[in-house]
Amino acid sequence: MVETDSVVGPTGEQLTLKDLPPKDTKRWVVRRKAEVVAAVRGGLLSLEDACRKYTLSVEEFLSWQRAIDEDGLLGLRTTRVQDYRQDKSKIQNH
Repeated sequence: MVETDSVVGPTGEQLTLKDLPPKDTKRWVVRRKAEVVAAVRGGLLSLEDACRKYTLSVEEFLSWQRAIDEDGLLGLRTTRVQDYRQDKSKIQNH
């Protein structure tokens, strides 16, 4: 269910449903991830609709949201391999 017609995007622009990435997006650059997170947070798109439209797991979407909360847009640049390497290095250093 859509609660609004537009939301403020990650760089301050107004986003509407037509501005969101296409449903067949394969390459998830920072801007596209951030736009989907902004759309869900702003009520433009529900979490369920976003996951269905983009074939995302809830966990993957929540990881994008968490990355933004913790490190801003730069947090979305981290890959899973980088996350794994950071976690492994923390364990080895303790």
